[in-house]
Amino acid sequence: MAGEGNFIWHELMTTDTAAAARFYSAVVGWAVEKAGNTTAGGMDYTLFKIPGFDMGTAGMMALTPPMQAGGARPAWIGYVFVDSVEAKTAQVSALGGAVHMEPTDIPGIGRFSVVADPHGATFYLFKPIMPEGPMPEMPKQGSPGTFGWNELNAGNLDEAFAFYSGLFGWTKSMAVPMGAMGVYQLFANEGRDIGGMMKKHDQVPLPFWGFYITVDAIDAAVERVKENGGTITNGPHPVPGDAWIVEGIDPQGAVFALTAGKR
Repeated sequence: MAGEGNFIWHELMTTDTAAAARFYSAVVGWAVEKAGNTTAGGMDYTLFKIPGFDMGTAGMMALTPPMQAGGARPAWIGYVFVDSVEAKTAQVSALGGAVHMEPTDIPGIGRFSVVADPHGATFYLFKPIMPEGPMPEMPKQGSPGTFGWNELNAGNLDEAFAFYSGLFGWTKSMAVPMGAMGVYQLFANEGRDIGGMMKKHDQVPLPFWGFYITVDAIDAAVERVKENGGTITNGPHPVPGDAWIVEGIDPQGAVFALTAGKR
């Protein structure tokens, strides 16, 4: 199990789970499995799986009409592992963040809360119930279908980093100058780079967390996105570490990103 402060799960909230399952299965290569009523509210849950591995790599839930009426829109959300959901939820408030859902149990799965940083970027705090016996084999980091990067489009870069550093102990890694766009600040947990932060573009309405899914090759994935009704909004272009990235919007409107080691 990854230590505190690491992203350990990613979840898609969407308006059409069947259509979204078809899209990501075609683009990423995930297998899709219905997990039944495994949520705190008893809603149906879908697992995205890398073929050949029993455990899911991500999940998906439907946005209910009340959620949509309250302003919820299709989006990917990240779960950060914590040792105590109660303690970290209280710390979010103390550091100027918001609590959207108090600590809640998911029977047989774990305990979570829904929180946001001081500028409104939402994420989950999560402590899973560990299964008995040996852990099942997991795909190698960087394999197609895994999540390779976590990226915050921040309201204010310095204030955001202070919040997450205080909450999780994240440390600054390499800072990449981006000219008029400011600085792209990499951050590390347990000595390993796990993501980056930058000030959001002025045309982006709200700060948000974005997540990069690893694919086999960028150009081939771009074609699959287009063929299956998605839209590419940025890229492909190279990034440090000999990788390529693209950003896009899926057919239901959720922002996503892809990364690969080759075009």
